Amino acid sequence: MPVSDDSSYTPAAAMPDYLIRHATLRQLQVFEAIVRLGSFTRAAEELFLTQPTVSMQVKKLMDAMGLPLFSHVGRKVEPTEAGLELYDACRRVFETLANLEMKIADLKGMKRGRLRMGVITTAKYLAPEILGEFNRIYPGIDLALKVSNRERIIERMHANEDDLYIMGQAPADELELESFPFAPNPLVVMAPRDHPLVGQKNIPLSEVVKHPMIMREPGSGIRDATQRIFAAHGLRPQVRMELGSNEAIKHSIVGGLGLAVLSLHTLTLEGTDGPVAILDVEHFPIMRQWYIVYPKGKELSLVARTFLEFAIDSEERIRERMELMWPKLKVLFKAQKTSAPRKKKRVSK
Repeated sequence: MPVSDDSSYTPAAAMPDYLIRHATLRQLQVFEAIVRLGSFTRAAEELFLTQPTVSMQVKKLMDAMGLPLFSHVGRKVEPTEAGLELYDACRRVFETLANLEMKIADLKGMKRGRLRMGVITTAKYLAPEILGEFNRIYPGIDLALKVSNRERIIERMHANEDDLYIMGQAPADELELESFPFAPNPLVVMAPRDHPLVGQKNIPLSEVVKHPMIMREPGSGIRDATQRIFAAHGLRPQVRMELGSNEAIKHSIVGGLGLAVLSLHTLTLEGTDGPVAILDVEHFPIMRQWYIVYPKGKELSLVARTFLEFAIDSEERIRERMELMWPKLKVLFKAQKTSAPRKKKRVSK
């Protein structure tokens, strides 16, 4: 029998015969999710499995390994030493399989493939729309969208769980990223439709601070931008409550609990003539951007590169839709273009 000259050749004697016969990729996937998320329940939710199924898969894997893989610390589960070794091996196996999947998809071209997106919560109003447009052009592409808070999305980036990410503010201080602005994200002051400030023009910030406000949770990019605007003018808003959900904030506005600063995208479905009104406040809207980001040095699949180009080229259409929602933006967008024409950063092949 001829011997291969390939230095990467693995003789049959070195193959993990025991694990191949007694463990499955599904068991390894369940185990990896439990370690990463720190919870059987969260792993079951992410994988769309029942908790008994997750427990059964882990038991079978532990029987195959012949060692305990978890220790319970209060309500949390922590991997044992053997569990940590297995987790590292799982990550390497899954990364290799993901690269293989990516290369196979490239060989098939854009007829088949998969795109995994991770987006912060506010981007959930924009991401499905642009993914839907992309899917109409490339119907054979399977799409997966994970919506979570900023902290969790950064964790997913570190773990390389998705192809691309949408954020309102790239975490440049936490990891090196490639970052592509692709859509406007104006922040506006919102109030209940019957609020006395509705309909007034160029409302001073000093008037806004007389009214209670509802804020996003600490660490939110919207909260940080809002506080910077008020602080720059020596003002401090009256924070009545803090909420971690844009929908909860909108319901609280309608309930008369206060004013709030949110992305205009949060009104995509109901529009600006619904129960939540936009106030014409000086120094607003805060003109921010949406960014598509991914870790520097990451090799993008053909599908991910194509979607990135598609998103960048969609900017004009997204601007036009936002102008229809709130005509005041037309003047602001025009002024923005005139004062600082922005060159699109293209995707390197």
